[in-house]
Amino acid sequence: MDQPYTQPKVTLEEIVFAQHLLKDVIIRTPLQHSRVLSERYGCRVLLKREDLQIVRSFKIRGAYYLMKSLLASQELKGVVCASAGNHAQGVAYSCQTLGVPGKIYMPSTTPRQKVHQVRFFGGDMVEVILVGDTFDDAYAEAIAASEREQMPFIHPFDDPKIIAGNGTIGMEILEQSEETPDYIFVTVGGGGLAAGIGSYVKMVKPEVQLIGVEPEGAPSMKASRAAGVVTPLAEIDKFVDGAAVKRVGDLTFDLCNSSLSDVIDVAEGRICTVMLDLYNENAIVAEPAGATAIAGLEQYRDQIAGKTVVCVISGGNNDVDRMQEIKERSMVHEGLKHYFMVNFPQRAGALREFLDDVLGPDDDIARFEYTKKTNKDNGPALVGIELKQKCDYEPLIARMNAKGLHYIELNKDPLLFNLLI
Repeated sequence: MDQPYTQPKVTLEEIVFAQHLLKDVIIRTPLQHSRVLSERYGCRVLLKREDLQIVRSFKIRGAYYLMKSLLASQELKGVVCASAGNHAQGVAYSCQTLGVPGKIYMPSTTPRQKVHQVRFFGGDMVEVILVGDTFDDAYAEAIAASEREQMPFIHPFDDPKIIAGNGTIGMEILEQSEETPDYIFVTVGGGGLAAGIGSYVKMVKPEVQLIGVEPEGAPSMKASRAAGVVTPLAEIDKFVDGAAVKRVGDLTFDLCNSSLSDVIDVAEGRICTVMLDLYNENAIVAEPAGATAIAGLEQYRDQIAGKTVVCVISGGNNDVDRMQEIKERSMVHEGLKHYFMVNFPQRAGALREFLDDVLGPDDDIARFEYTKKTNKDNGPALVGIELKQKCDYEPLIARMNAKGLHYIELNKDPLLFNLLI
């Protein structure tokens, strides 16, 4: 439901000025029509390709604009930032371009590819410090360093100039689109991207519906909107590393609360499916946060039919080492992969009977291991079964029950699933 739109804290004039300062640094990324997604959802889907920026995400816009603004008013002996990866690359590139030293704090869980890129873009102008398990851990260390060494902190999202820089994406979308979009879907992590796009779009075209999309395991904006105040989450799923924050910003919350028509959350498995589809169908390499906005289209299928819809692909910094996990999460979410703990009868031929009598003609054993290494005949086995179609699941379960097998479905037990898979 729409919130009443209030006077913005980031002005139209500043976003226009930010675009002027950024024009020689950023790429004016294309707004591409997606035939595949348009046919799938019965509407006109346009993709704003921020994954094509030089640092492969939108983060260069806010980081460079803030640092350039600081340099205009003071000498900088250095800057400090905290990031799960993409903001760090934007800051690193800005440090190298502007000749400003930087200390960049990143979670120790950050994909290696992102750490490598930060060092590549920053060169000898930046120092990378890996600390903690989440963005919030790195953030706390970076704030302490900023205060200790008296260097400005370049916030990843909760700063008016960061938001103004991000707002240039909204400016470009409206300039590039042949007709005013009915909907813009945008990923929400800390809220800086959504706040920036919303600040511009709602001032120029208030009729556009902005939909924020969060990962199901880190719905910090949704929780805060429900509570009416910024509400930190106790725990988050860190898989969508570019959007997994426990606490949204105070400024971004205010701006998003007034400009976003809705905030929805999508399952991490659904995001993985979208990532694979983007690669297979469009040759687009998106990171989890970059695919999150598109993953939200399914929930709005009825509302967007026949409309013009923009989805912002916010980044493409995906580590190839994660692809197996991405495929696994997608298949589990789509109901194509199921794991069981099975107690086989303690007699010869029991496994052969399972293969002959329980597995369907298109079912495959994707994983099999006995849980007891020293006494395999007296203990359950972990069995992973891959299906060709989701509808093959019920017949599989019926055959297991008819065979009289004793089993536990791990897909339905999150604790055991996370422990064993």
